[in-house]
Amino acid sequence: MIAGTFDILHPGHIYLINEAAKLGEVYVVVATDKNRKLYSGKSPIVSEDQRLEIIKNVKNVKKAVLGRKDNNTLKTVEEIDPDIVLLGPDQNFDEKKLQTALRERGLKSLEVRRLNTFYEKFQLNSSSKIKNKIFKTYLQDENEL
Repeated sequence: MIAGTFDILHPGHIYLINEAAKLGEVYVVVATDKNRKLYSGKSPIVSEDQRLEIIKNVKNVKKAVLGRKDNNTLKTVEEIDPDIVLLGPDQNFDEKKLQTALRERGLKSLEVRRLNTFYEKFQLNSSSKIKNKIFKTYLQDENEL
């Protein structure tokens, strides 16, 4: 299982999905708009329904679901009941704390891992980098008018 916002799909997302697929069937939890804002302080550009639709149609994704509206992330993990939760290299979760919290919920055989490598083939390897480039390009274009 992997989870994230997947706001502007980019090669880093595909890399995470493909690396997860090497471990087994990939279940993806797409963050709700509300939870994205809660965790990062920023709203996503693309709506949760659109992000979910895109992820559902990505190669190697067995099933994609929208995160819970009540922000109970651990309950979502219980419902999916994966063997492995794979965290992305830039996700702000402590693996040991997450593992402990999941064990306390009875998910004793579940393993939490982190993908330690970033996909760096292209410069625009994160949603924030893409957004920044769009913003800078837009400002530059506006100034040239």
